[in-house]
Amino acid sequence: MKPNRTIKQSSELAVERSDWHRVDRQTDEQIHRAIQSDPDAAPEVDAAWFKTARVVMPEPKQAVSLRLDRDVVKWFKKQGPGYQTRINAVLRTYVNSRRG
Repeated sequence: MKPNRTIKQSSELAVERSDWHRVDRQTDEQIHRAIQSDPDAAPEVDAAWFKTARVVMPEPKQAVSLRLDRDVVKWFKKQGPGYQTRINAVLRTYVNSRRG
């Protein structure tokens, strides 16, 4: 029998971590200045960007059966939804580092 556990929806998590009232009060100019002052921010997109943008669909995943140590799976699951995607990202990083 599986233990009972409560999983919060991602939207509930976002509400707990964000000050949406402060965000809602910001003007477009304040948002623009904040983006410009953040060296890690992605550039703003505008109508011209969307004219040349293209949708790139990800490659379909291949379902596999894989045996992993319990503590490894437990650790990834503890990080929240999307644990399989994170495991794939770790494996992808390893593969890319070996391709050299």
